[in-house]
Amino acid sequence: MTAATHNLDDLKRRMQAAIHVLQKELGGLRTGRASPNLLEPVQVDAYGTHMPLNQVATVSVPEPRMISVQVWDKSLVHAVEKAIVNANLGLTPATEGQVLRIRIPELNEERRKELVKVAHKYSEAARVAVRHVRRDGLDVLKKLEKDHKISEDEHSRQSELVQKATDQAIADIDKMLATKEKEILTV
Repeated sequence: MTAATHNLDDLKRRMQAAIHVLQKELGGLRTGRASPNLLEPVQVDAYGTHMPLNQVATVSVPEPRMISVQVWDKSLVHAVEKAIVNANLGLTPATEGQVLRIRIPELNEERRKELVKVAHKYSEAARVAVRHVRRDGLDVLKKLEKDHKISEDEHSRQSELVQKATDQAIADIDKMLATKEKEILTV
């Protein structure tokens, strides 16, 4: 395996990392439809430390507009409720024993448009990250050619591969954005 091939694999991995970050960010956008991902940022003060909600409770979606949080330890119910409210997600849990039920309110048209703008902002940040990775890869290829480690033809061939990987990553980002935009606007 040549240094250029290894470099391409690394570039693809870094581009995928940018796409993965976008996926998480888009997953956290509230669309008016219940999703366990909405509670991912919630940190609970439990056992003297901050813990992710999924380490102290089971999060499920029994209905399209409802999230159910089954707290495992009875003594943590109040802490979980407090953590959800303090996470500033605009969600208010209703407690029934060790189960917290969270209704997801309908989104109005103005809020939907705001969410679409946020989704576009996240997507553009991901595109910029992918372009930075491309630039880094092309810089490495230029240096390898300048140092006579690869030929001009090899530089050209590898540059095309870097561009193809970039185009694929940008297409993936655009597809994810289109899917999320449709989800936000048609709930």
